[in-house]
Amino acid sequence: MKVLVTGGAGFIGSAVVRKLVLQEQVDVTTVDALTYAGNLASLAPVAEQPNHTFVRADIRDGKRMSELMDSVKPDAIMHLAAESHVDRSIDGPAAFIDTNIVGTYQLLESARNYWASLSGDKKDGFRFHHISTDEVYGSLGPTGAFLETTPYAPNSPYSASKAASDHLVRAWFHTYDLPVVTTNCSNNYGPYHFPEKLIPLMILNGLEGKPLPVYGTGENVRDWLHVEDHADALWQVVTKGTPGEVYNIGGEAELTNIDVVRSICDLLDELVPSSSGSRRDLITFVSDRPGHDARYAMDITKITRELGWKPKHNFETGLRNTVEWYLNNKPWWEDIRTGKYTGDRLGLGDAMTAPQTETAGA
Repeated sequence: MKVLVTGGAGFIGSAVVRKLVLQEQVDVTTVDALTYAGNLASLAPVAEQPNHTFVRADIRDGKRMSELMDSVKPDAIMHLAAESHVDRSIDGPAAFIDTNIVGTYQLLESARNYWASLSGDKKDGFRFHHISTDEVYGSLGPTGAFLETTPYAPNSPYSASKAASDHLVRAWFHTYDLPVVTTNCSNNYGPYHFPEKLIPLMILNGLEGKPLPVYGTGENVRDWLHVEDHADALWQVVTKGTPGEVYNIGGEAELTNIDVVRSICDLLDELVPSSSGSRRDLITFVSDRPGHDARYAMDITKITRELGWKPKHNFETGLRNTVEWYLNNKPWWEDIRTGKYTGDRLGLGDAMTAPQTETAGA
């Protein structure tokens, strides 16, 4: 089987590539534009594998995407390339509109033309897998969970751009019969996570003795999904999912942001004790993110019932393993902290006047 993975040098994308190349023995072509969050170091475990090829290219370049598909002749496209950080979308929404909406359109059109050129089993078996987010559904109250049928209600430029891309994918299925599958996932965590996101930022700031800034009161709730569980689920969907269907993927691990940060502090205190005392003393509450969703939770009944997938990691063990990975892989994140992202707060918005500090968004 041949799979083309867009955004394969990113956090989730690289986990998918590593799984497909090393565990499933799939021929993978990784496509990534290597913007700030793309990191070839995340692909180091597969760099020398004969069944892996890396191509630097931008999904917004429709001609290049068509050439790649004609050359690679993939059996499936797993589309993970996206601008993904809410805070960055608040500061600069244009890049999110351009990449997530226009880029997805270009990729869909290239895939449609490629698929139309196929015949027989090759055409029948082709899949376009669009990977999206639970944030398209908006914000939940204290109870309930998102279903695949939950109406869309995105509240940030990022989630609005992903919602738009989801709708494009749906339209290409209903209008052109392109065999698509879509997944919407909860918050991911694990190794190789770019340190602008909550968990890696808290780990690294805690190691460096910097403040651990938490939005508002820290009571916003997220459902945490280990990235390797997510990669397993995506493989089940692209190989066994029904065209036109949507599958929600979650970790069944709902926690408040402040509880996650406290758990990280306690793990760091255990693994690398500080002479300055508990890392919990570093927690600092900062002005909230504009339009901050209160709670996300995913109902994974459908993917469990139809495809037999459930998460394997529990959050306690998964978080410990994640903290240990950052402790043991200092060169990977040092390159980022000294260059691409130093921890400055993002997502203040034009109307915000809070002082500049690191952010702890999720």
